Amino acid sequence: MRAFILETIYNWSKKPYQRWFKKNPPWDISIKTLLKYPKETLGFHLGCFLLRNNFSPQPKLEDHDVFHVLTNIGITVSEEIAMQYYLLGNGKHSIYQVSVIFLGTLLYPDKIKLFKKSYRKGKAAYPFHQLDYKKLLHQPVQTLKTTFLISSL
Repeated sequence: MRAFILETIYNWSKKPYQRWFKKNPPWDISIKTLLKYPKETLGFHLGCFLLRNNFSPQPKLEDHDVFHVLTNIGITVSEEIAMQYYLLGNGKHSIYQVSVIFLGTLLYPDKIKLFKKSYRKGKAAYPFHQLDYKKLLHQPVQTLKTTFLISSL
């Protein structure tokens, strides 16, 4: 039930968030194009992530999927909340993010250890949340992880 509540709120809020809060232009890139990047690159890994999870690129929200690729954090509701904690630790701040963290913490108090661990990992990494990932799709994913000290949960 708690996952249903958060997923419903997300589905209601996604379009307004994309329209009014995300100022970056959409990437207009397909999974097929991403999979043409060399196998070690962020572009290829992003394409694999999207394909594996049966996702398609969401205009203006592409960075979100990149964060999954770089942090190796899964896509369950509690893992999505954990990723927001990771990004908070990394210095990212938005009203949307704080809302997810607030509601997620209320609904998933049993996951507080995971959330704290995620926050600490994000804090330990160099700031990476603000990068222009479209320009980094050709970079080896491991180089990005090493350069920014991004560790998996």
